[in-house]
Amino acid sequence: MADHDLTGFDRDTFTHDGIARRILRRGTGPAVIVMAEIPGITPKVLEFAERVAAIGCTAVLPVLFGTPGRAADPAADGWLKPGLYFASSMGKVCVSREFTVLATGKSSPVVTWLRALAAHEHQRCGGPGVGAVGMCLTGGFALAMATDERLLAPVLSQPSLPLPLTKSRAARIDISAEDLATVRARCERDGLRVMGLRFRGDRLVPGDRFAFLRRELGDAFTAVELDDGAANPDAALAPHSVLTEHLIDEPGQPTRAALDEVLDLFRSRLLDQHRGTAAERTG
Repeated sequence: MADHDLTGFDRDTFTHDGIARRILRRGTGPAVIVMAEIPGITPKVLEFAERVAAIGCTAVLPVLFGTPGRAADPAADGWLKPGLYFASSMGKVCVSREFTVLATGKSSPVVTWLRALAAHEHQRCGGPGVGAVGMCLTGGFALAMATDERLLAPVLSQPSLPLPLTKSRAARIDISAEDLATVRARCERDGLRVMGLRFRGDRLVPGDRFAFLRRELGDAFTAVELDDGAANPDAALAPHSVLTEHLIDEPGQPTRAALDEVLDLFRSRLLDQHRGTAAERTG
């Protein structure tokens, strides 16, 4: 797939606590923060953002790493260029103090900035609250962001941190005990629903991680777990990216059903409530 020139996306900058990052936006309506996977905001991530905008939400993409719009497809460019791009993005994440890659029981510091972004976009876009989708290394960020009551629809797509190098890390996710307790209380008190997606054979997202989330969040955690055979066979890497690289965007495909379930969560938590509140104001 060729690079995306970002046509159709507005470009802006958001600053919090002295840290400025670029953001992309598309659409109108309640905000959904879309956090890209490694190596960055690829054309496939932008396609997902377009789907979010198409249902009536504002897709907001913070540039956390990588070059927005740059493709990472070995089928088009061979393995060298995508491999170097992937390694460069991963290297920057690993040395950054903003990302917690290995530690357990800790939320990444960048989550504070992301919560501020979500609050800003909620004020800007309106609606009952905000949605968030994290992918791969950013997957758990959506969970940690849900300590803020404005976050109504957190989606954890193939959450890969902490890297499951040991049994204890495989059975945890990158959120502090305090933040997890806050999210759990919101699930019990407010009916918050958390969605997670993974391929069953994905070594970066072990089954023990989802079992941990089931224990901690109970019925509030909806696990969408797909057989590896459901992944797009044309993707270069092993089944991992449910909503992007390994999506087969055709009716009847399990990955398409997973995508539809994510979009339905945004509809029910952000759009239906938004329309209901608007109707009450005009009634």
